[in-house]
Amino acid sequence: MIIKTTEANGHIIATANTDSIVLTDEQSSLDIIMTISSKTGSSRIALNKEAISEDFFKLSTKLAGEILQKFANYHIKFAIIGDFSSYTSKPLKDFIYECNKGNNVFFVPSEQEAIDNLSKAL
Repeated sequence: MIIKTTEANGHIIATANTDSIVLTDEQSSLDIIMTISSKTGSSRIALNKEAISEDFFKLSTKLAGEILQKFANYHIKFAIIGDFSSYTSKPLKDFIYECNKGNNVFFVPSEQEAIDNLSKAL
């Protein structure tokens, strides 16, 4: 996993990129939170979509809720970077839309958008 930090709007934003799937369940979300926040001192993390289990994007598995709840519990703002256009599920599209209207979780197409959203999140 390659982890970079960027300072924007007074916040340290950590962006992690990996070719392997590292976010698969609640425990792996805790591992990622602790690893990245301890290495970078950041409470704002962006991760590429390819690092996340496809089960996350099937809302019926409830995996997205379980994982995102861990990020919320630890006060971590989280962005997922990738192309979400291949997903046809209306509930997933609605979920992504609602998340992007908030301040805690963002689904964005680029690293720069992740940095922008995470740096402006309240």
